[in-house]
Amino acid sequence: MVTSFLETAGREGTWLPVWASASARYGPLLLAALVVAVVLRALLRRRRYDARAGLDDDAQAAVRAALVAAESRTEGEIVPVVLERSDRHPEACWLAALVALLVGSALLVSFLPWQEPLLVLAFQVTVGGVGWLLAWLLPDLKRLFITEARATEVAEEQAVQEFHRLGLHRTRNATGVLLFVSLLERRVIVLGDEGIHAKVGDDHWTATTQAVLKRIAAGSLKDGLLEGIGLCGAVLAEHFPIRPDDVNELPDRLIVRRE
Repeated sequence: MVTSFLETAGREGTWLPVWASASARYGPLLLAALVVAVVLRALLRRRRYDARAGLDDDAQAAVRAALVAAESRTEGEIVPVVLERSDRHPEACWLAALVALLVGSALLVSFLPWQEPLLVLAFQVTVGGVGWLLAWLLPDLKRLFITEARATEVAEEQAVQEFHRLGLHRTRNATGVLLFVSLLERRVIVLGDEGIHAKVGDDHWTATTQAVLKRIAAGSLKDGLLEGIGLCGAVLAEHFPIRPDDVNELPDRLIVRRE
């Protein structure tokens, strides 16, 4: 009778690597603990990616009031935009599926019916499907499979689209400013039109971005927006103060969308 190397897992004197020996004993327990930890962490952090949870009616009213106050001192226009995500990142779900398949197979290697390839394949497809579904449902889990370069790329592209879609490039003296927040990508982007940008350059927008990020990282999306609006309003008032013939070219509003 021939005994497979998997059937000898855990026996004294076998040549199995440490990870395979451990999986033979604790694989199912480790897999269950890993799934519970990942899902629990994602659920506890879900509010970070929910724009409306971070901006209830009172918070939105406070942001609009700050916007009106800031624009009362300048002819410039400020539009804050908060998106839950700048892209759906389907590749992140597929990567999560692949990782789930590999990790599940590794931890349960000693329990899989390798003599029945179709059953093994069915198991792997199921585990991969669970990984895909969890990444699709839980933004915090999906974020683990999005590179920082990709997050920056899609957020910057979306910010430019918002800038033009909202007409910030059509103000009289090119003084439109977009304060853009993308929650899934964890990016804040401040774009100033050429009129105000020529006065302040990149340094001011970078400092404003960092100030907003600091407030959001501390747990308050509202405070981040208020900080950003205040800084943008101050620099606009300094270089483009309100004039008697000023016309409000864009509505004073906070835009909150899923994507």
